[in-house]
Amino acid sequence: MRASFIFSEVFTGLRRNITMTIAMILTTAISLALFGGGLLVVQMAGKTQQIFLDRVEVQIFLTDDVSISDPDCAQDICAGLRSDLESTPSVVSVQYLNRADAVADAKERVFKDQPELASMVSEDSLPASFKIKLSDPERFGVINDSFGTRPGVQSVLNQRDLVERLFSVLNGIRNAAFAIAIVQAIASILLIANMVQIAAYTRRTEVGIMRLVGATRWYTQLPFLLEAVVAALIGAALAIAGLFTAKNLFIDDVLTDVYDANIVARISNSDVLLVSPFLVLVGVGMAAFTAYITLRLYVRE
Repeated sequence: MRASFIFSEVFTGLRRNITMTIAMILTTAISLALFGGGLLVVQMAGKTQQIFLDRVEVQIFLTDDVSISDPDCAQDICAGLRSDLESTPSVVSVQYLNRADAVADAKERVFKDQPELASMVSEDSLPASFKIKLSDPERFGVINDSFGTRPGVQSVLNQRDLVERLFSVLNGIRNAAFAIAIVQAIASILLIANMVQIAAYTRRTEVGIMRLVGATRWYTQLPFLLEAVVAALIGAALAIAGLFTAKNLFIDDVLTDVYDANIVARISNSDVLLVSPFLVLVGVGMAAFTAYITLRLYVRE
């Protein structure tokens, strides 16, 4: 009997303040969707980072005199570098590229779709180099410290630096999503507080009568708290549905080529499912906490 009364009061309150209820649902849905988008970007960045770290190579470029005079890496300087690299801990493989190999590699990887530019690259353009695969990309410092100043070495390139620049962009997108979500969350909190105050005010006579006949304060205020929770649940459901829709109808189409090239990790439906419980918990928790504090501060019946 009491449960049915409470739930009837909840739905009555939601219908009575329908415009504010809709505004709160939509604002909550937007803030939770942005929060969920930020979580998905974090997941994608983590998976993408692992993809790139698995590919990361250190490249040691040789000076022009070694590049020109030793195309087979048979002389003391080049052969010594190769031998020391192969015996260095965490080095998985060492590949020597003479100037002709370097040009062929550049045409294959950099100018694959630009034949007119590829034709302009000559052997004089690129130095010979060693391409080194590490079992732990964090060990780049060892290579740089041990070989960066060796005779015959022009410079040391660490592709990890390029990877970190890519992730700084992804982190910027994530931070922007979280910042907008925080602004929307503040708007949701204010709407929840206003809705609870208005609902309590419009039903102050009913609440007063219930208190006179012995109803506890918690029992009279529970419907207002549940109104906020129900609205937040609807908002969370809309946010989750929006993430699924955006993922399957827009993001997959836009990033198809990038996914196929394995440049960034794919966002899957399971990723959206994984963040969905967090959206529900955040939405319900935010609504319940805000409603409770509002009732304690502003409602004195």
